[in-house]
Amino acid sequence: MTSELILASASASRQMLMRNAGLTFSSIPAQIDERAIDTKLEQDGAAPEVIALELAKAKAIAVSLLHPEAFVIGSDQTMSLGDRIYHKAKDMAQAHANVLSLSGKTHRLNCGVALAKNGAVIWDTVSIAKMTVRELSADYVSRYLERSGSQVLSSVGAYQLEGEGIQLFSSIEGDYFTILGLPLLPLLAQLRELRVIDG
Repeated sequence: MTSELILASASASRQMLMRNAGLTFSSIPAQIDERAIDTKLEQDGAAPEVIALELAKAKAIAVSLLHPEAFVIGSDQTMSLGDRIYHKAKDMAQAHANVLSLSGKTHRLNCGVALAKNGAVIWDTVSIAKMTVRELSADYVSRYLERSGSQVLSSVGAYQLEGEGIQLFSSIEGDYFTILGLPLLPLLAQLRELRVIDG
């Protein structure tokens, strides 16, 4: 069990999840044009979970080609409500519109994770969390965004569950790791099966 493990991401939350799980790894962000891949897949009518998985695979492969002997983890997430795929709001006005559009509805966080070696994907999966937002008034959303500040623009849903964003929800189905952007339980199971980590 001396295999090198690489996370193809600069995401602080993904790194934290892996460190907390006791994994030894290096972080090497994938140099890919995510928006180009994402846009093409959306235009082709790909489902939100497919887009998340394809982005995760692209990240894993890009880094794996540079480090073929390592096991490379790629992960990505999309947020969807029906057929609509959300992107990070450009400003607070758009964040307000996005949050209000989720009011009283259940949206999904679709999180893809892939493992690559020798430039090829050897395993992948998608995990989905269902997030139900309570009925919100436009005034409440304005006050929530004012209190939360511009940091909400770094989150696709304009909320952080570890902060005041939790108050937007009436129920959540799915695991915490998927919500934070890395389906850790299936990933750890696969790493144990491959004897990359102690099992």
